Amino acid sequence: MLNDILKILENDARTTPKQIAEMTGMSQAEVSRLIKQALKDRTILKYKAIVNWDQVEDEHVWALIEVKLTPQKDVGFDSVAERIYRFPQTRTVYLVSGTYDLFVLVVGKSNHEIADFVSQKLSHIEGVNETVTQFVLKRYKEDGEIVEGKEEVKRQPVIL
Repeated sequence: MLNDILKILENDARTTPKQIAEMTGMSQAEVSRLIKQALKDRTILKYKAIVNWDQVEDEHVWALIEVKLTPQKDVGFDSVAERIYRFPQTRTVYLVSGTYDLFVLVVGKSNHEIADFVSQKLSHIEGVNETVTQFVLKRYKEDGEIVEGKEEVKRQPVIL
C-alpha cells in the first residue's frame, strides 16, 4: 500500500490524497495517514520541483566531482562526506565503488565559482586526496524527466 503511494508521489508530488485514493482503491483518510507517517519517519524526505533552468534567465552551472578520500579511523568516509554535503553548493553526494570514493554534484553561478569551491573548500578538507571535476554541458534527463528533447506521449490513443 505505502509503496504504491510512494511511487505515485515520486512520479508527481502534486497528486492529492483524493487522487491517490482513487488510483489505489484505498480511502482518502488511509492515504493521508500513510503520507503523514511517511513524512514523520522520513521515508518521504522532501517534495520538489524539477526545474529546466535553461528556460530561466538565472543561469546555473552544474559540475560532477569525483573525490578520492582517505577513510578516517572509526568513521570511514562518513565524516568527510558530511563536511562536503553541508556546503550550500552541494546538491548530491554519493559513496560509490570504483576509482573514486564520492560522487558530488554541485551547482554554482559560473565555472569560476565551481573552481573556487573545489580549490578553496573541497581540496582543503582533511582526507580529500584527489578530485576530478566535469562540467555539465547539457542536461537531457533528470530524475526521470526529459529536460531536452521530445516528451513521450503519456496518453493512450482513442480508437473509434
